[in-house]
Amino acid sequence: MKKLWENNLHGEQSQLADDFNSSIAVDGRMLAEDVKGSIAHAVMLGAKGIIPQGDSDKLVAALSDILAEYEGGTLKLDYSAEDVHTFVENTLIARIGDVGKTLHTARSRNDQVALDTRLYVSKEIAEIKGLLKSLLKVIAAKAADNLDTVMSGYTHLQQAQPVTFAHWLTAYGAMFMRDCDRLCDCDKRVKISPLGSLALAGTSFDIDRNMTAAALGFSGVTVNSMDGVSDRDFVIELAAAVALIMTHLSRFSEELILFSSFEFNYVTMSDAFSTGSSIMPQKKNPDIAELVRGKTGRTYGNLMTLLTIMKGLPLAYNKDMQEDKEAIFDSIDTVKACLSVFAPMLEKMTVNKDKMLESANKGNICATEVADYLVKKGLEFRTAYAVAGNIVKECIDGNYTLDTLPLSVYKSHSGLFDNDIYDAVDLKNAVSKKMSEGGPSVKSVKAIIGKISKVAEEEN
Repeated sequence: MKKLWENNLHGEQSQLADDFNSSIAVDGRMLAEDVKGSIAHAVMLGAKGIIPQGDSDKLVAALSDILAEYEGGTLKLDYSAEDVHTFVENTLIARIGDVGKTLHTARSRNDQVALDTRLYVSKEIAEIKGLLKSLLKVIAAKAADNLDTVMSGYTHLQQAQPVTFAHWLTAYGAMFMRDCDRLCDCDKRVKISPLGSLALAGTSFDIDRNMTAAALGFSGVTVNSMDGVSDRDFVIELAAAVALIMTHLSRFSEELILFSSFEFNYVTMSDAFSTGSSIMPQKKNPDIAELVRGKTGRTYGNLMTLLTIMKGLPLAYNKDMQEDKEAIFDSIDTVKACLSVFAPMLEKMTVNKDKMLESANKGNICATEVADYLVKKGLEFRTAYAVAGNIVKECIDGNYTLDTLPLSVYKSHSGLFDNDIYDAVDLKNAVSKKMSEGGPSVKSVKAIIGKISKVAEEEN
């Protein structure tokens, strides 16, 4: 297939070099974006009188047919083409002849590929946000079902204070809400049109860059033509946002893997999202969560790839930048695959409420409530903290828990203790009293669920 640049060179290119240079196997997925950008450009060329209106109309009609046939599955990519831009232009010329050759007036492949990438990335951001919102809906529903499910909260993986499973779930909901916000913010910088930058120096044709930008749903145009074709900040920014989403999914996965172990048994993964062992028939493995955790690393690698590609490039376009697509496409595909399977896995998971409560009851996790009880009786916190620590030691040595320790033992440590200490160290009471905003009380968690649900229901 004829190359867009081959008239500049007269010697025959090595087939090895030709194959090495080709990108259509990667950028072929941007055909729809390439055609939509070309349509907007063709309309502008006609409206500005740069080409005859009749030629503009022919271009738009032929490009629309190409798009419809591609989306309908009747037009297949020719992988002998150097890239998707070459394929589209040569297909266009084969259909309408010399009129097709006018499409590239006042346009370079440099601003064309930058535009296509922005269009594609923006579309994928919307899809990722949609998947995040589906996950947020599951988190909100699961949390609403577990407002009274008391469990141990952990620091350093040691039992710390009583919370609820709903409170734990909504902590991840808070992370994914930030991810949604981060994607929205990223998309603002994606939706800036580079079209009209050309190779690097703009054009002498009387083009209207804002016309094409508006036609494509962009909010404006790049401010400098050299930067317009060589900026890949938006790709790196999305890669970073995806890496953070995967970080959150990986942390979530790690805890679910722990919680589904025999030793914890806080949750039971559905058979539909588990696997067995080839030699141990009793095994039920949380492989889906483990794969999500494992796939996180590749998105980190893609981010580092993109940063490394860009770190030493002079202005303006360099062929190195062709490598941006494989990295960002892989990150996009990975996070979409993980989100698609994670939400139903979480939805089908069984919460073992009794096991959580049983474990929480054994850990003396209301020790902070003992200290707070004394503070409310007038003792300074550091002294109260020391008393509570000594009481916990009494529990461990005497095989008691805070709710079974005799009042006489409490009183031997401080005369401020009375029968109401048992209300203070009751797990459910302790949780219900944590009324501060963001805390584990039912009222506080309901408010968090409301915020999560609001983000989940917002339109992209």
